[in-house]
Amino acid sequence: MSKKLIPMAICYDFDGTLSPKNMQDYAFMDHIKQTPQKFWNESNQFAKDNNADQITAYMYHMLKTAQDNKTSFTKKALNKYGKNIELFDGVETWFDKINKYAESKGIKLKHYIISSGLLEMLEGTKIKKHFEKIYASSFIYDNNDGALWPAMVINYTSKTQFLFRINKGCEDINDNSKINEYVAPEQRPIPFTNMIYIGDGDTDIPCMKMVKMQGGHSIAVYNPKKKGKKGKALKLIEANRVNVVLPADYSENKDIDKYVKSIIDNLATYYKTIEFEKK
Repeated sequence: MSKKLIPMAICYDFDGTLSPKNMQDYAFMDHIKQTPQKFWNESNQFAKDNNADQITAYMYHMLKTAQDNKTSFTKKALNKYGKNIELFDGVETWFDKINKYAESKGIKLKHYIISSGLLEMLEGTKIKKHFEKIYASSFIYDNNDGALWPAMVINYTSKTQFLFRINKGCEDINDNSKINEYVAPEQRPIPFTNMIYIGDGDTDIPCMKMVKMQGGHSIAVYNPKKKGKKGKALKLIEANRVNVVLPADYSENKDIDKYVKSIIDNLATYYKTIEFEKK
């Protein structure tokens, strides 16, 4: 009879965490004939002028600018834009390698995205297949596949609910009964102590802090090729929001690889110790 594997999860933000820029800054900008700076300045100003959430504002602004430029704004088109999203070094090979390492230590590792970006674009990326679930903002579509209205909006505060969904095993976003029920910590499929959150910015702070406070590990990453990014991330250490700040390079033997492997090793040792204590 095979031994039961220890459950573990890594939850990722996307923009600035797995990809160097906002996902909209790639192919979508070319199609609407705008620079990222102009697009985001207009979007943020629209949010301010209308007392709107910045996420709903950018979703509206994407839809409007696409319509103004007579550019297709369908689910199919957004999926296609996702194929052009660039990734940080090592990301494409990261999942298979770290899963293999975890399994060698008796751990079943699952990966999740929790992003304020667009689900439809994320589903078009090269790495989509590696995720157990992708939680992200999304649209409702008409019979011709045209975007109509936001279906899901995920901002910095609502991100935390998805950590609880993963923790409690109620990953279906339409299941609101179990998420509000009390479940004893020992009965939860993936304890917070077995969870890692990786993010880069302000929208990740509630998730980072919660995972760290619950005994898990939070990693703040920064783009090593851009000046000033490390300094901003280090402030999260000073504020006791994260465990470590590391460059966003997921290649083998780089800091993220070594740190996550050390967490896996420690988790495996902890469970082995518990087994002895139960004898």
